[in-house]
Amino acid sequence: MSDDDSQQERTGEQGTRASGPRVLVAGASIAGPALAHWLHRWGAEVTVVERAPELRPGGQAVDARGVAKEVIERMGLDATVRAVCTDTAGAHTVDADGQVLETFHAEDDGGDGFIADIEILRGDLSRVLYDDTRDDVEYVFGDRIAELTQDADGVDVVFASGDRRRFDLVVGADGPHSALRELVFGPHERFLRHLGHVLAFYSVPNEFGLDRWLLEYQDQGSGRSALLRPIQDATRAMTMFYFASADFDVDHLDVEAQKRLLRERMAGLGWLTPKILAHLDDTPDFYLDQVAQVVMDRWSSGRVGLLGDAAFSSSPMSGQGTGLALVGAYVLAGELAAAGWDPDAGFARYEARMRPFVEANQEIGRLNARSRDIPGPDAEPGPDFTGEWFMELVGRAINGIELPDYAGVPDSAAPAGSPIGSGSKSP
Repeated sequence: MSDDDSQQERTGEQGTRASGPRVLVAGASIAGPALAHWLHRWGAEVTVVERAPELRPGGQAVDARGVAKEVIERMGLDATVRAVCTDTAGAHTVDADGQVLETFHAEDDGGDGFIADIEILRGDLSRVLYDDTRDDVEYVFGDRIAELTQDADGVDVVFASGDRRRFDLVVGADGPHSALRELVFGPHERFLRHLGHVLAFYSVPNEFGLDRWLLEYQDQGSGRSALLRPIQDATRAMTMFYFASADFDVDHLDVEAQKRLLRERMAGLGWLTPKILAHLDDTPDFYLDQVAQVVMDRWSSGRVGLLGDAAFSSSPMSGQGTGLALVGAYVLAGELAAAGWDPDAGFARYEARMRPFVEANQEIGRLNARSRDIPGPDAEPGPDFTGEWFMELVGRAINGIELPDYAGVPDSAAPAGSPIGSGSKSP
């Protein structure tokens, strides 16, 4: 991507521009481009603004399970997504000597188990969604919303670049540290719920002989774990670290401080940890942050709404962040269009449909975090995952929402063989 493209890329000039409402979406990872797909199909004119100069590559592996797979099919992207999946066969938990303790297969639970059959690096899924929408949607990279003022008829936006524009609706899909959420709803501290753990991941050379199998080592005494997973590029691998931290206070933008923290907390952890940490300074895609959820009483204010992690992050401990983003994008765009783009009605219906689904996934995230807490005499007993109650919760977290067909909404680009009405109808 050229410097000009990095500063501001405008696409959609060759495509058919919509004549409907003008919608600004903040964030070009997964939720934002997915929402742009559905907004365009249902008649909106969409602009996506992303503060990064270009799409961010790499990232952790993300999953699509249950109803999220149906959304991908309705987008007409099932084959494209599956073509860039990690192709992970399964996972082994191992001891410090590398001996296998437990095995999970990708086909377990119909492909919706611990290893999902649709598992893809975050950056690869972001690229698929961007490529799908770039001819019909305006993307602006290297910019962000600096100021926002709304009235009964629209939203006036001032960008950091100095550009000023007016939109009918604005949606924040810019992650758990959403700048738009802070601008409209208040400080992050009001909504972020730290679950007492920290996660880090980055790519390393595949000098460990990985071949389609994920390996995870957990130290039960300290609550720490190290994980290696294969990716499509067989010469590389992705590593992840978890550790308990009740007092996480490192700036999520201070990478050097994060690396120091990771080295300190992983000191003395066995298995392959020293060899993995040896690549910490030369990796191109290091990421570390607290394991946190976003909990809000409402996801909209007037003509501004929130989607994905910005609204209802369930944390990586749920394994469903991407599913919530994809399903939420479909429902939000559909409800707005079905309401004639009235924000009060559209946002209200979106929240009513999504909240039970979100709450089930957030409960899964909290339970999984508790299961990794450091054991001790005063520690709360870990959850019992063997009961029927847990399987019922998992069912609600994976398939606990019916996808409306939005039959009354004109669809400008339904993919052949994948009509919107192929799923379950909902009143």
